[in-house]
Amino acid sequence: MPEQHRPEIELLRAAYASFNARDIDAALPLMTADVAWPRAFKGGFVRGPEAVGAYWAEQWGEIDPHVEPMSFHPKDDGSILVEVHQVVRDLAGRVLAEERVGHRFTFRLGLIQAMEVGPYPSLDDTAGSIS
Repeated sequence: MPEQHRPEIELLRAAYASFNARDIDAALPLMTADVAWPRAFKGGFVRGPEAVGAYWAEQWGEIDPHVEPMSFHPKDDGSILVEVHQVVRDLAGRVLAEERVGHRFTFRLGLIQAMEVGPYPSLDDTAGSIS
């Protein structure tokens, strides 16, 4: 199977699309019951899909983030590093931040188990890029 069609990458594409559409109900089933998700907007982590959904709802009440995956970098440990173009606006539409960031995902049983956020590409090297 070509790497760009790996099930994990298709899962991530669906997760990003659901996040950007503000479709919590479509995004949460893509995660394990004990998913660890960073509270990048507030600090720390939340655990479990319900906590992720509550965090997102809180976040969307204060800012309007849009994250567009630019490339996917599968790693030998099974994780995937995603290069993301992130634009954060206030609720009036003014750009607060626009940057390239890295999201590293780990998986269990075909679902997202954890996500980390960091400067891209400092989360890892970029060998094996898939756009």
